[in-house]
Order: sequence, then structure tokens, then C-alpha cells
Amino acid sequence: MTVDTNNYYGKISISNDAIAVVAGYAALDCYGVVDLVSRNIRDSFKELVKRSPYSKGVKITNFENRIFIDIYCIFKYGVSISAVAESMKKSVKYSVENFTGMIVDTVNVHVVGVRV
Repeated sequence: MTVDTNNYYGKISISNDAIAVVAGYAALDCYGVVDLVSRNIRDSFKELVKRSPYSKGVKITNFENRIFIDIYCIFKYGVSISAVAESMKKSVKYSVENFTGMIVDTVNVHVVGVRV
């Protein structure tokens, strides 16, 4: 699927994969985030074929010009999970809104595990 917007430049279409890469890059750039992981076995197989490691574990859904993001990640041992999750939400929301020019409604952070 794509996210479509119109402005004075014309019609702009951005694919969900491009948004996932931007969101994944912003998430991995946050302190305390070790890695992004896939949601289930079937997604793991699909992501082996993908070229971009940044879109792994990122699910993008759009509905009525609003973007919903789910991120599945592993945190570093010893960090405050709530503080890192809030920081990641703000960073991902800012990056995607700046990239697309559209409103990000929610960013859900799913902590799959903790790594030493």
C-alpha cells in the first residue's frame, strides 16, 4: 500500500516500505535499542529475502491519511524500558512526519526481549 498526499507540487505517493525504513532507522538510532525483530516465523522468512535490515520488525498501517506504526524490538539490559520506549516513540514520530509530511497517529513499541 502507499500513502498519498496532494500539495502544490502535485500528488505524492510514498510506499509503506519506504516509511518502514525511515521508522526503523530512527528506532535503531535511539539509545538502548539493540535490534529490531520480526513478529513471527512467517515474517522472519520474508525478511530474510528483504534487502533492508531497517524495515525488519516494523509494521506500517495507514487509514484516512493517518499513519499507524508498530515496532518490535529488543532493548539493552539495564535501561529503563519506559524511558527508552517513550524516546523511541517521539523519535520515530518526528522522523516519519518530517519525511512524509503526514500525521503519525500512534507509534506502538513492542519489547520482545532484553539482551545483555
